[in-house]
Amino acid sequence: MTPAELRELCLGFNAAVEEFPFNPETSVFKVSGKVFALSSLDAEPLKVNLKCEPELAVRLRAEYEAVVPGWHMNKRHWNTVTVGGPGALPAAMVRELVEDSYDLVVAGLPRVERLRLDRP
Repeated sequence: MTPAELRELCLGFNAAVEEFPFNPETSVFKVSGKVFALSSLDAEPLKVNLKCEPELAVRLRAEYEAVVPGWHMNKRHWNTVTVGGPGALPAAMVRELVEDSYDLVVAGLPRVERLRLDRP
């Protein structure tokens, strides 16, 4: 997966926006003001921090070298996933993990926000 593909994927969700609150190099993708993905899109290899159910996060880390505890994030709820370069996860799996991260964040929003996003 390329940086452009990752950006397009993240911005393809309802109400998703890209912001740069930390520095110009770190893309922070949010929905309704809540973060669902972070990435330095110029980094080699390309990595992204994604929210994950705690039990699944542990299983993914055990199964894939490309998945490690979230860098500078709550290690229980966030993974850092290598999405580009050697040893990266397949693009289809990355898409699934990004969507899961988005869905987890949306699930934590107030009901009125979820309905506005067409996600019950």
